[in-house]
Amino acid sequence: MMIQELIFYAHSLVLVLAAAMVITVRNPVYSALYLVLAFFSAAAIWLLLEAEFLAIILVVVYVGAVMVLFLFVVMMLDINLVPLKEGFSRYLPVAVLVAIVMAVELLMVLWSKGRLGVDMFPIPAPNPEGYSNTRALGELLYSKYLLPFEVAGVVLLVAIIAAIALTLRKRPGIKTQNPASQVRVSREDSVRLVKMKSEKPREV
Repeated sequence: MMIQELIFYAHSLVLVLAAAMVITVRNPVYSALYLVLAFFSAAAIWLLLEAEFLAIILVVVYVGAVMVLFLFVVMMLDINLVPLKEGFSRYLPVAVLVAIVMAVELLMVLWSKGRLGVDMFPIPAPNPEGYSNTRALGELLYSKYLLPFEVAGVVLLVAIIAAIALTLRKRPGIKTQNPASQVRVSREDSVRLVKMKSEKPREV
């Protein structure tokens, strides 16, 4: 078995385990860390398969923003952050472990592709000159996989609506705005002209 296959199965195992931990752990911070590990493992697999564009997009968009989105959801759902802040030191070992696993995965991919000066194993044939991952992805996405792409868009739309429904609730003592009333407002409702008689300045 080639070293690339061993690395592929190792990353796949890490991906499956991390995805399982995302939905099984009860701590939301641990869940977010395992989600980052799952995304990074998928990016490492795509990089191994010479899909550099997908790997970069996954790392930049998901791995780079998942913690920000997680904190945004936590704030919008009014989750009590005091216990999480007090127990920050408890999360440090898991965060360090996740970072080490991601670093090892990246080094394994680079080592298997001969980018660290190690040419002990065969390297896959490079893509022909002028090959573009972005163009190939676009041609497949909007031709062969057009229906799954549209279904994914609908699923994301439903997720956005669900997030809005979770955060849109009435709270006592908070002033809210009615967008429909703001749209229907007319000029007469916004500006009122007042006629006043002119007055002479007082003499000092």
